[in-house]
Amino acid sequence: MRFGGLTALNKVTFSLPAGEIRAIIGPNGAGKSTFFNCVTGVLPPTGGRIVFSGEEITGLPPHRISKKAIARSYQITNILPGATVLENVRIAAQSRHHSWSLFRHHRAFGDLIDRARAVIQAVGLAGKEDELAANLSHGEQRHLEIGIALATEPKLLCLDEPTAGMSPAETQETMTLVRRIAKDLTILIVEHDMQVVMGLAQRITVLHYGEIIAEGPPAEIQRNPKVLEVYLKT
Repeated sequence: MRFGGLTALNKVTFSLPAGEIRAIIGPNGAGKSTFFNCVTGVLPPTGGRIVFSGEEITGLPPHRISKKAIARSYQITNILPGATVLENVRIAAQSRHHSWSLFRHHRAFGDLIDRARAVIQAVGLAGKEDELAANLSHGEQRHLEIGIALATEPKLLCLDEPTAGMSPAETQETMTLVRRIAKDLTILIVEHDMQVVMGLAQRITVLHYGEIIAEGPPAEIQRNPKVLEVYLKT
């Protein structure tokens, strides 16, 4: 991926098996967000191919990527603050199953309401269905955002800094949540908190100046001299 004379990603070859939790780490400017944006359709890559479940998705826009069963959260919380928890999740579920209509009352979609409530339960927000999203704590808002992504029924869930700004207790709750939902998903995480990365990821990919410099299980990455030099000790 190039931006004028800047090469943000250079000859990145990346493979993620189904069912794995993979973390992408690296210093600021390493290309992590650019990589995420290419995979999820926010940016069309300058070259190369992106293949998901045997189908090429290179350059597809985000709404078409979503329909291929790829969902993402964002580093900055991306919810509808003036809508209830249930409405936030129900709208996401509706995007997958029904054509959008502003004039059709949401109670007409009984199956969507059931699906939304199941997701809300899964992300630990049961009992807060009627709460405005704006009134949730920061950690709860982040979990709601994960619920919004889950409501689209993804096979691949991309989490961008899922514990950013959280207290230690909220971070632990989020790690527990990710482990729980990972039973049915492939998960790709960009995260700066090394305790979160080492506690969740089965394998870690390290980016530096847009290139992969190391890849392997957490214990191997912790011992890798190049990674220690460019990242873990900085």
